[in-house]
Amino acid sequence: MKNVIRIICAVLALILAVSCLTSCGKKEENKAIKIGATGPLTGGAAIYGLAAKNGASLAVEEINALGGVQFDIRYEDDTHDPEKAVNALNVLKDWGMQICLGSVTSKPAVATSQECEDIFYLTPSASSTDVIGGVENPLTGTVEIDRKPSIFQMCFVDPNQGSASAEYISEKNLGTKIAVIYKNDDVYSTGIYNSFKADAENKGLEIVSTTTFTDDTSTDFSVQVSEAKAAGADLVFLPIYYEAASMILIEANKQGFAPVFFGVDGMDGILTVEGFDTSLAEGVILLTPFNADATDEKTAKFVESYKTKFGEIPNQFAADGYDCVYAIYEAIKDEDISASASAKDFCDLLTEKFSSGEFVYNGLTGDNMTWSESGMVSKAPKGMIIENGAYKGLD
Repeated sequence: MKNVIRIICAVLALILAVSCLTSCGKKEENKAIKIGATGPLTGGAAIYGLAAKNGASLAVEEINALGGVQFDIRYEDDTHDPEKAVNALNVLKDWGMQICLGSVTSKPAVATSQECEDIFYLTPSASSTDVIGGVENPLTGTVEIDRKPSIFQMCFVDPNQGSASAEYISEKNLGTKIAVIYKNDDVYSTGIYNSFKADAENKGLEIVSTTTFTDDTSTDFSVQVSEAKAAGADLVFLPIYYEAASMILIEANKQGFAPVFFGVDGMDGILTVEGFDTSLAEGVILLTPFNADATDEKTAKFVESYKTKFGEIPNQFAADGYDCVYAIYEAIKDEDISASASAKDFCDLLTEKFSSGEFVYNGLTGDNMTWSESGMVSKAPKGMIIENGAYKGLD
């Protein structure tokens, strides 16, 4: 009888052990890797944050439907403010974030990138070199760190946007007398301006007027426009965000000033400014890595899925967010790493892969994208023009 009891107990223990292993296996199989990010989901820059969030969320939805690697994504609102971004990042850390899509805009990203020592960080659209170089902390105004090897960008860095703009304007013969209006208290705007200025002369471009503005003076652009007009500028370069650009176009219309207006990725969104007469943006040209009108299969599928889910045409920030998630997926899908791995384990794996120069990603915002140890991405920009109230590809 004792033997029978021992056998029954052994069988029950075995069943319990198998059940536990099966249950744990299913739990691990269904466990999602936590991706966190901060961005302006409210406020004046919300168009960037919401688009990046939507694009990234769509990518997560598609990837999870494939089975295998699973992601759980969470965005926290930073309202384009560095201090709030750091607070939001700490919330994500408490949540258990294993991989970070950084912050969407440059000032917050400079701050949050300095707080991710052992977390892989791939920002969709924070383009300042300070993000990957950690030159200055905007919260303290002091230089605190050198380059963190785990910080990467999906977008062009600001100097590349400036030099690429000078080259594009020259190659396309868009203008020779250039006026520049930039925001001198913003790392994004000043970074682009400085590289544009350095390359303009070599490209046969004469800068005939340079004027600036700040947060405190961003409501009246009559002086800047008047100076550009008086200088005989045939092209006005605007390395700024779309809200200020819309006011400049309104002022130029008042003054009867009609040069070519040329912007960069921060201009994307000008057609959505509430109360803005979009006819004033006709003919505006901007450089961007994404063209929603492209007819390739990948872009067409993304645009259709995005429109179905969110009811609007995606901008480049949505495409950048989408590409970030898919690039991470492509980098880890065949690797032997558990979904329960620590943030540092993911950081070590992804940092080594992205900085190797051998990892190649083909996405919406570029073909054959690679990254260097600097954290910069290598890809080519595309020209777009606004015609009949919509973006149209030039290339």
